[in-house]
Amino acid sequence: MQITVDGFVAGPNGENDWVVIPGPQDPAALQFIVDLAASCDTVLAGRKMVEGFSTYWQDVAENQPDNPWNPFAKLMVSHRKIAFSHSATSLSGGSNLEVENGDLATVVQNLKSQPGKDILVYGGAGFVSSLISLNLIDEYYFLVNPVAIGAGMTIFKERKVLKLESSVAYTNGKVLNKYLPV
Repeated sequence: MQITVDGFVAGPNGENDWVVIPGPQDPAALQFIVDLAASCDTVLAGRKMVEGFSTYWQDVAENQPDNPWNPFAKLMVSHRKIAFSHSATSLSGGSNLEVENGDLATVVQNLKSQPGKDILVYGGAGFVSSLISLNLIDEYYFLVNPVAIGAGMTIFKERKVLKLESSVAYTNGKVLNKYLPV
């Protein structure tokens, strides 16, 4: 999850313009993101963000072979994507997209018990917050951006104690922290 140094995952109205820091992309950071996506075969997301997310990566995978994000995009297109919604039964948003209307905790526990690779969560903030509140996250990866925005959306609604497992600083000023629930 991209996060600011002051703990926000989006601006007050969902803005994420702060994620793009001027300067070159750190190749090691990009490679980590690609490797993490390759270790998974299922992506979970909330309804509000999945359509734009899926459509964007579909375009990069199919039409931008020279984009440094193309390997990641190809993974996002090929992975099973499950969008959670209380009301929608179908969504447009690229290939391998399913909509799930069932109880979040029950569905996620069932998915976790199925064979296959890891499950990756890509948001949005409200959806991730629900997963955290239900103690359904096994590993947290926070890519801390060297920017403070002063106000915005958070994914934590209550106290959570986490154990830092690793931390890597990248040349673009971002720091990747991996935490485990205690």
